[in-house]
Amino acid sequence: MNKNYLSKEKLDILFEKIVQCARFAKETQSQIIREYKTDGSVLTKTDIEISNIIIKTINKLFPLCNVISEESLTKFNKEAPFTFILDPIDCTDVYSQGLNSYAIALGILDQNRIPVGSMIVAPRFGIAREELQVRLDPGDELLIDNAPFITYKNKDVPHQITISSKLQKKLDFSLYNGKVRTFGSTILQILSPLIFSNMEGCINQRAYAWDIAASHAVLLKMDLNVVYPNKEPLLYDDDLLIERKTCKDIIYCGSTKCIETLLKVLPPKNNN
Repeated sequence: MNKNYLSKEKLDILFEKIVQCARFAKETQSQIIREYKTDGSVLTKTDIEISNIIIKTINKLFPLCNVISEESLTKFNKEAPFTFILDPIDCTDVYSQGLNSYAIALGILDQNRIPVGSMIVAPRFGIAREELQVRLDPGDELLIDNAPFITYKNKDVPHQITISSKLQKKLDFSLYNGKVRTFGSTILQILSPLIFSNMEGCINQRAYAWDIAASHAVLLKMDLNVVYPNKEPLLYDDDLLIERKTCKDIIYCGSTKCIETLLKVLPPKNNN
């Protein structure tokens, strides 16, 4: 079974549902009440509601596919033609505090577990505008805000990067003289080296599949990389997908040359 199983007409329906859910999250943000999971992370009723809506939509449109969601436990079929990986609200902590750098993110893996598709909507965060829309249908061109995306050049030197908020204690900054930014949403941070003109790389703490997959697909499409400190690529193994564990180490994102430089000037501390 090939990418034709994911017809454009059905993907259009799914993307529109994600846009609707993102705007619903925006409209209800001021009314959010913070709750907490057993691991101490923040949860809201909006996360659960969006997760249920999008899972139901995928199951109706693509019944042979897997769906993995941060907020819902579902069965996993290793023979499924595609796997959808959903984060109903990436960075619920930021969302629940009224900040703007959150997103709904849906990554698509093919049967070989390679990230090949992405749907990301950030309703209050964009490129010189409010609301960022990212869409990559498997095998098609990357669309940013409904237009074909043309990559920026000169991304090999990491003058400005994003890192996750808990990572500063685990990296050696003694050799790095550039700028560092932190948004909150892992999805948006990993995406940043591609979509923003003067950001070149990203270093992110160990994260779950739903924090990574949607942006990972976009970076791979545009010939950027996501690797571990030993330069091994991030792979979607059983631990990540079925056991729902975090990836095995921090990750470096960007061009090959950018990552090589980051590993020299911002390496993990020995006690990482």
